[in-house]
Amino acid sequence: MYIPLSDYRTGAAVATALVNTSPTVRTTGGEALPGPAALADFLAEHGVRADALADGREPTEDDLFQVHLLRREVRGVIETETEEQAVAGGTVLTGRAGLAPVLERDSGGRWQWYVPTAPDAPLDRELAALLGVGLLGTVLALGHERFRSCAAPDCRGVFVDTSRAGRRRYCMPDQCGNRLNVANHRARRAGSVTR
Repeated sequence: MYIPLSDYRTGAAVATALVNTSPTVRTTGGEALPGPAALADFLAEHGVRADALADGREPTEDDLFQVHLLRREVRGVIETETEEQAVAGGTVLTGRAGLAPVLERDSGGRWQWYVPTAPDAPLDRELAALLGVGLLGTVLALGHERFRSCAAPDCRGVFVDTSRAGRRRYCMPDQCGNRLNVANHRARRAGSVTR
């Protein structure tokens, strides 16, 4: 896998999505990655094309177990209290399979920095390198304050806000944000009915 250093948003988005697949976050929906097929779907949904799954190999139960462990570790990096801790955690993740950066031309002929992964790296290590690059890039480009907890009172999710304005409040805006908006709307309607 070649991870472009200029595209930290992809790694940060996959990191956010991965940590929020946990049953700890999804208290009503449960585990979002219950089996290898769900992991394959998750990777496809996020455009992750790992070398470890080249030639049509599907994720295995062991791949799933290792990604579940990685998910906990990534959450820990997102929850760090300081930039230094986040950088240390992102560096460890990147080092799992990441090799020395290389300068190569992209499809448009422009020079770009990439972090290649070791050719024989297992899926979880390739994924760790992608997420590590994304987390490190976020700290560099936007700052550690973009690592946040979900603002929904009943949610334990965390996320990396790579939005331009930096005002994201929810780990899963379409779920947590909508759920809170509906609750607030119902509370306002109930208050106006009793008057």
